Amino acid sequence: MDRRLFKNLDYNLLAVVGLLIIIGLVMVYSATHARTDLTKGDPFVFVKKQAVAATIGIILLFTLLFFDYRISDRMSQLLYGLNILMLILVLTPLGSMRNGAQSWLFGFQPSEISKVLLIITFGKYLAEKESLQSFSSFFIPFLYVGFPLLLIMLQPDLGTALVFVFIMFTMMYVAGAPGWKLMLLVFIGILGITAAFVSHRLFNTPLPIKDYQVARLTSFINPERDPRGSGWNVRQAVIAVGSGQFFGKGLFRGTQGRLGYLPENHTDFIFAVLCEELGFIGGFGVLFLFFTLIWRGIRIAYQARDKTGTIVATGVVSMFLFHVLENVGMNIGIMPITGIPLPFISSGGSSMLASLAGVGILLNVWARRQKIMF
Repeated sequence: MDRRLFKNLDYNLLAVVGLLIIIGLVMVYSATHARTDLTKGDPFVFVKKQAVAATIGIILLFTLLFFDYRISDRMSQLLYGLNILMLILVLTPLGSMRNGAQSWLFGFQPSEISKVLLIITFGKYLAEKESLQSFSSFFIPFLYVGFPLLLIMLQPDLGTALVFVFIMFTMMYVAGAPGWKLMLLVFIGILGITAAFVSHRLFNTPLPIKDYQVARLTSFINPERDPRGSGWNVRQAVIAVGSGQFFGKGLFRGTQGRLGYLPENHTDFIFAVLCEELGFIGGFGVLFLFFTLIWRGIRIAYQARDKTGTIVATGVVSMFLFHVLENVGMNIGIMPITGIPLPFISSGGSSMLASLAGVGILLNVWARRQKIMF
């Protein structure tokens, strides 16, 4: 490690991430301190857990700076194998189920860490692949991502599976795959999913996910169809966002989350709590911070010293972009409810660790952009 490395860190990116973490801690406290059914008498219990996860994540972030992002073939194979092993263990009796998905292992979610491991190893693979011009050249990359993707679908965790697909397509495009061919595959996939849903509705054919999951995913289209069932979360989130108006009701003065009307108010729907209490101004401010994070990430990918750095940084940016678009979208009723957390804001140790690891990778690529340093 060289002191010149710290001089070349992106401190603007670090400042943005620090602000998001602080905002997240405040909003987690706001969403949970009055919920005795969650806190069991300790109003700071979730804040403490989030702070510990953030501290460990920050240590992980700076630890990653000691290692070059251009990993060896053996290290790539080891990380890919570790990724598969974690996802397999989740499906064994060692794994535990929460909210209808068996996605927990010893108190954390391997699927969150799996995103980062995929970005590192898949980036290494794509950087060394000679061509991605033909449809046949897509087979091995799809198989590479398809194995961990299948294990995640078996949990089932559709939200993380969608993140995997978005990361894969984005990284392949940056690696040289023709955009029109990737879009054609996306269009075919959408047609296939639509046909499966129509067939299920008309002929009762089986789907790979359960009926309650289908209702949850499609509830945003017409939440009034089942206002007290599958449409409840969407309706309450939209009410919370709208009731904040321009300046909000004031910090710690929100009612939808504090009184228990908004389920999962400290995880999936924490953005709705933020908008209710801080209004349009607060919501816009957080989105501006995320915009800055993503813009800095794109800048890092563009100025990376090699193809591997560009592809890996793009993978991290695509992970953050999808999380923000999906989470904010489902909070305002324009995206399906998939359980994807808002990075640095939503309560969750695994998500915090994965997000800070992603930032560590971006800083790694940026600090090593100048060949004279190493």
